[in-house]
Amino acid sequence: MNSFILILSILFLVYAAGNYYIGLRFFQSFRSIIEPYAVFYWSGYAFLAISKLVGRIGRRKFPGFVNDIVIIIGDYWLAAAYYFFLFWIMIDFGIFLSDVLFHRPIIHGPFLGLIVMTVVGLLLAYGRWNARNPRVQRYDVVIPKDVSNLSNLHAVMVSDVHLGTIVDTARLEKMVSKINELNPDIIFLVGDTIDEDVQRFIKKNMSKDLKKLKCQYGVFAVLGNHEYLGSDSQIAIEQLRQSGVNVLRDEYQLVNNQFYIVGRDDPTSVKVTGQQRLDLSVIMQGIDIKMPIILLDHQPFKLTEGQLNGVDLQLSGHTHHGQFFPNQYITKRMFEMDWGYLKKDRYQVIVSCGFGTWGPPIRIGNCPEIIDLMIHFNKKV
Repeated sequence: MNSFILILSILFLVYAAGNYYIGLRFFQSFRSIIEPYAVFYWSGYAFLAISKLVGRIGRRKFPGFVNDIVIIIGDYWLAAAYYFFLFWIMIDFGIFLSDVLFHRPIIHGPFLGLIVMTVVGLLLAYGRWNARNPRVQRYDVVIPKDVSNLSNLHAVMVSDVHLGTIVDTARLEKMVSKINELNPDIIFLVGDTIDEDVQRFIKKNMSKDLKKLKCQYGVFAVLGNHEYLGSDSQIAIEQLRQSGVNVLRDEYQLVNNQFYIVGRDDPTSVKVTGQQRLDLSVIMQGIDIKMPIILLDHQPFKLTEGQLNGVDLQLSGHTHHGQFFPNQYITKRMFEMDWGYLKKDRYQVIVSCGFGTWGPPIRIGNCPEIIDLMIHFNKKV
C-alpha cells in the first residue's frame, strides 16, 4: 500500500508540474493580453487541470449532468495537455538550439501561442473524429485440428469498448448493428466492455442494446482492468450476464462439443478483491487438448504461458495501441505484441487496439476496430 501511495504521489507531482509548465508558457505567450486578468486566467486554468480528478470524485458523491460535463472536460483536457506539453517542449528545445548554436531568435509572443493552440486543436478534432469511426479489421487463421461437422468458425472480437459516459448508447447501438451485419457464428468481448462507472451502464439501460447481439454459439466475455477499477466488478458481471453474455472468470466452456473457450480473470482482481487469478494450467485441467482451444485474456502479458499449455488461439486487447501517438512506441516495449497478429509454432495471438477509448475520446496514430475473424479448422496444415 505504501508503494502504491508513493507511485500515486509521484504521478500527481509530475502531472502538476507538467500542467504548471503548460500554463506558464501560455501565460508568457499572451502576457500582454492576459496579465491584467492573471487571477482569472490561473483560476480557470487550475479548474481545467483538476477537472478530471474532480469529476472522478464527484462521480460517486454528486452524480448527474453537471458532473458528467466536468468529466468530459477533464477527459478532453488530458489529451490537450499531453500534446501541449509535447509541443512546448519541442519549441523550447528549438529556442535553446537557435539561441546557442545560431544566435538567432525564434518567434515569441501571442502568435506562437496561437500556433500551438491551433495545431493541438486540429489534432484533437481529427482524433475525436477518428475515435468515432471504427474500421473492420479482418484476420484469417488456421487451427491445425479437425472438428466434427465444423470446418470454419466465423467470429467477431471486440475489446475495450469502455461503455459509460464517453462511449454512450448511440455508439453502442452502432457497434451492435455493425457486428450483426457481419453475421458471426460467435462473439468475443475481450475485457473493458464496461468502463469504471457501471452505474452509467445501468442508468442508460445499455444491457438492452447489448442483448441485441446475434450469433449462433453465443457471446463470451472476460473482465478487464476497468471493470475492477470501478470497484463494482460483481455488478458489472451481473449486468453483462443480464445482457445475454457468458462471462468466464478463470474457467472454460466446451461449445457444442466442438471447441473450448477459456476465459481468464484479469490480474487487476488481486488489487481489488485480494484474490489472485489462477494459473492457466490449473484452469485448463480437464480440457481435451485434441480439440481447438481459444483463450480470452484481456491483457497480453506472458504469452508463453498460453503456448506452453496448448492454447491454439489467444485473443487480447488492453493496449489501445497507445491511443495517442507516439505512445505506441511505449506499448511496443511493454508488450511482446501490442497490436496485430503473432504466430509461434502452433500458437497464435491476436491483440486488438480496441473499439472505444479510455479517458479522452481521442485516437491519434491508430484506428478503433472491430475484429472480423475467420477461423479455419484443418489438421493437414
